[in-house]
Amino acid sequence: MTKEDKEKQLKAAQEAAAEANLGNAHSSKNNRLLNQTLNRVLIQEDGIKAREIVDALVTKAAEGDMAAIREVFDRFEGKAVARTELTGADGSALQILVGLDFVKPNRTVS
Repeated sequence: MTKEDKEKQLKAAQEAAAEANLGNAHSSKNNRLLNQTLNRVLIQEDGIKAREIVDALVTKAAEGDMAAIREVFDRFEGKAVARTELTGADGSALQILVGLDFVKPNRTVS
């Protein structure tokens, strides 16, 4: 690949990224603003509102609300990690077989 090809490829990638981000120019700024505002509201007055929210969540979980139960345990214990283990039919390790074929090239040298 020539230098010109690399430059064309880079320019095409930059244009595609710019097009994908259209209409989303201030997304991260808006998210930061929302998070900062929420943080200020929740910690005002020694976190009274945050405590009220947590109390309401725990109460709902204690009443059997599955979404609240899941949220409490996700926050308290951490989210469950999905784990996939691949084994053979008898529980042994899987064998991975790789084949390799050598082919003579069909080229004419000029």
